[in-house]
Amino acid sequence: MDTRAALTDPTTIPDDIADAALAAELTRRAGALAAGMREEGLTAEHKTSISDVVTAADHAAEELVVAALRRLRPDDGIVGEEGAEAPSGTGRTWVIDPVDGTYNFLSGMAYWCSALALRDDDGVVLGAVHQPVTGEAWLGGRGLPTTLRGAPLEPLTDLSLAKVCLATYLHPTRLADPDLRDPWLRMLEGAATVRLLGSGSCDLAAVAAGRVGVWAQALVPEWDWLPGAALVEAVGGRTVQLDVRGTTWSVAGRPGAVEDVLAALTR
Repeated sequence: MDTRAALTDPTTIPDDIADAALAAELTRRAGALAAGMREEGLTAEHKTSISDVVTAADHAAEELVVAALRRLRPDDGIVGEEGAEAPSGTGRTWVIDPVDGTYNFLSGMAYWCSALALRDDDGVVLGAVHQPVTGEAWLGGRGLPTTLRGAPLEPLTDLSLAKVCLATYLHPTRLADPDLRDPWLRMLEGAATVRLLGSGSCDLAAVAAGRVGVWAQALVPEWDWLPGAALVEAVGGRTVQLDVRGTTWSVAGRPGAVEDVLAALTR
């Protein structure tokens, strides 16, 4: 069996695999498949803008994850960024982002990942993020302290926004909307420094690892939020979603920095 066939064959995953191990394995496989396809050469289609793109690797990686979940968790629901959808008969739903940071991915950059979350009626159960270029894999969730490459991460200490890096993103076309631009700029003004790197799950994994202090973004779909939010919560961080001028903002990080971001957004 060739490498790609082995990656995409769901029968090579044990039937009795636990949820956390399954999430870690599926993000590893999806990331490896996408990375291999990128090496072979890809073209992209635009979705909503020139920077909002999708490739054959996005679709193939999502299909890989869906095939495995339908075999191993047939009664669970599925929601995928690239259109996969199945109703839940258990109250549990897997949320798939096969390639997060597709513009970075297509451009040959390292800052992209495969991400997966499991949610139930009480919220997010677990999240997994795998960054193939660096070989870094994060896993954590409810009752499962966050790990990086299998090693437990240190709990996040409390720091204010003025003492940490803020990771965020706002598409240039949104700057014309004062209801988005003005709260966003107030938030930026309070941070020690700011990074706009283009992958929400990579950013949130970096928050969980203590590399970034806080992350905040408007209009975030659940596949860009839940995997990383699970990691941040499971390492002692705070996660909040709130309405500001009719728009939902998602904020996660060190508790004091989160509180300062919320104050800036709502001022």
